[in-house]
Amino acid sequence: MKLRTTLKAALAATALALPLSGTASADDTLRVVMHSDLKIVDPIWTTAYMSRNYGYMVYDTLFALDDKLAVQNQMVESVTISDDKLTYLIKLRGGLKWHDGAEVTAEDIIASIKRWGDKDSFGQQLTEFTADMQPLAKDTVRLTLKEPYGLVLAALSKPSSNVPFMMPARVAATPSGEQIKRSTSAPARSSSRKTNGSRVIARCSPRTAPTSRAPSPPAGWPAARSSRSTASSGFPCPTIRPR
Repeated sequence: MKLRTTLKAALAATALALPLSGTASADDTLRVVMHSDLKIVDPIWTTAYMSRNYGYMVYDTLFALDDKLAVQNQMVESVTISDDKLTYLIKLRGGLKWHDGAEVTAEDIIASIKRWGDKDSFGQQLTEFTADMQPLAKDTVRLTLKEPYGLVLAALSKPSSNVPFMMPARVAATPSGEQIKRSTSAPARSSSRKTNGSRVIARCSPRTAPTSRAPSPPAGWPAARSSRSTASSGFPCPTIRPR
């Protein structure tokens, strides 16, 4: 009887809290205590979760996982796989730009994948199966494998450290054993959108540094967005203030 009473009280408290949660908006201030300070702003150089979280606020990925953990296109318009499973043609969405207004190109994607592939274990495995990566067009990457490898898209959509974040080629040219410069680490981001009936994991545009002791945002932040219309215009990150 006591257990039943306790459960009823817990359910009642939950029911009372539900209407309140519906009143929250993207402009509300979220006060949180992060597990650590942001000390490294290169999410490829380190596997630290704070750097990974920072990366999701600044960079974007070729693919993302939906709520069913299925791979969906993010920066990518389409992927064409040859019948022998050896060639992948990855075409970018139109209108993608970096924070300085430069277009995102196939060279940027190739340089980013190579830098990530030097550090990440999943990326290293993909690199072992890769025979060549070349820009087939300004917006298309041709990835050629030595032999069929069924985890190509899984590798390029992995959600945690190290995330295969896309960067301008000049930034990705930084050796994987060196940290990128903070002043060059602000590429553009695309907003969340629905793909095949499923919403790709939503992204946000940062408005403030994660904590008062974190490095200040680089010049040009927040970045420009894709000119292509999307199902959602994205949402701003909440203001995070240390308690």
